[in-house]
Parts: sequence; C-alpha cells; structure tokens
Amino acid sequence: MSTATRHIEMTPDPRVASVPFGRLLRAELRKLVDTRAGFWLLTAIGLITVAVIVVFLFVADPDQLTFMNLVGATATPQSILLPVLGILAVTAEWSQRTGLVTFTLEPSRIRIAVAKLVAVVLIGLLAVVVALGVAAVSNLAGMAFLDGAGSWNVGAANVRDFFAVQLIGIVQGFAFGMLLMNTAAAIVLYYVVPIAWTVLFSMVGSLEKVAPWLDVNTAMAPAFDQRTFQAGDWAHIAVSGTIWVILPLALGLLRLLHREVKSA
Repeated sequence: MSTATRHIEMTPDPRVASVPFGRLLRAELRKLVDTRAGFWLLTAIGLITVAVIVVFLFVADPDQLTFMNLVGATATPQSILLPVLGILAVTAEWSQRTGLVTFTLEPSRIRIAVAKLVAVVLIGLLAVVVALGVAAVSNLAGMAFLDGAGSWNVGAANVRDFFAVQLIGIVQGFAFGMLLMNTAAAIVLYYVVPIAWTVLFSMVGSLEKVAPWLDVNTAMAPAFDQRTFQAGDWAHIAVSGTIWVILPLALGLLRLLHREVKSA
C-alpha cells in the first residue's frame, strides 16, 4: 500500500439527507467524555475542584466559609481547565486523524463546527451547575462541622456572571483550537498570549484605561472580585470578547472550511 498522502475533497451530495443535528450533537458530546484525553481532563477537573474545596474548608477562617467564597474556590480549577476541553473538542479531529471519518459522514463542516461548539457549551453549563452544587453542599458542611458563617448572600446577578465567565473561557479555548487545529499550539497560545497581554497593560500605566477594552481578563475582573457586571463592564466584555473570542472563532471557521482532509 502506498504511503503517499492522499488529499480528499468532499462536497455534499444533494440527493443524500443530512445527518440530524441531534445525532451530530450526541456524537460530539460522546467524543468529549469517552476519549482518553477528555475523560481524564474531566476527571482532573472534578478531583481538583473537590481538593480545592476541602483545603479551603480547613484553611479558611470560619467567617470566610460562605457560599460566595466557596463558589469562587470551585471556579478556579474550572476556569483554568475547562478551556482545554474546548481546545480538545476541535484539535482531536486533526491530531488523531478522525476528521476523514467525521467529514465523510457529514460533509458540512459548518454543521460539525456548530455541533462541537454546542457540545462544549453544554458541558461548560453542566460543570458550572455541578460547581454551584458542590459549593452549596460545602457551605452546609462548613456550618455543620466547622462553625462556618454559612452566608448565602448570592444574587441572581452573581450566578449569571459566574456562568458568563466560565462560558467565555471555554468558548475562547474552542476558538483558539479552531484557529490553530493543533492541541499543543492552541494550549500555549491560550495561556501565554492573554497573560502576556495582561502583564503589558499592568506594567504600562498609560494603557490602564484601555485595558478593559482590549484585554478580556481585565474586562472580567469584577467577577473575580465578587462584584457583579454593570453596563460598562458588559461593554468591555463585548469589545474585548470580539478580539479574543469572536475573531479567532471566525478565522478558525474560515480555515476549517478551506483545509484539506488527509488520509495516510
């Protein structure tokens, strides 16, 4: 058998019915949890979240054991690791050479990309719900066994912002994965470039006023400080999110539509 690389271009046959979107979505959800990388990443998120909560319960002062603080503790490992899941959702097709099968069964790459995006958003929503549940149980445990303050002073706006921050992170990871289509490169770009960008704005005082408009991490800072987003904050997120999420996603989709699928 020849080892030469064969380039295959696929165009949808109008006589063949498209795969139902629900089936595509179920397939992409399954890929996120039954691959080795996806399974261990989700396992790591769960274990690290529990570990962070346990440490926080026994290290924090009783008056710090509130639902809001516990939600913040659960948010930390998720905000770091969930974006990697978004990256893997895209790059696995190319690093494991399963794209040929995927795009043969469903030639419409846009539908595949949308199914992947919806899948990672659903996983992100589920992870946030689980984090809130873990924080609630931990708050009850803190009150029962550690004389914790047990405050439930969390409004709907706080919960909304928690969802927004986590979803922006996972979609940004998805966008970087779509843009580069290489797991290692996308992970490095996702973590290194925004951090370098944030450091630049923190070091140059004259850029302080424009930082929230150009740096998505700075734009989301109120949520990290347990404050709710106001109208101006949403404007910052919209502009910086366009730069760091929407633009990479659009360029990645354009690249996906024109990239050749190869089989060895």
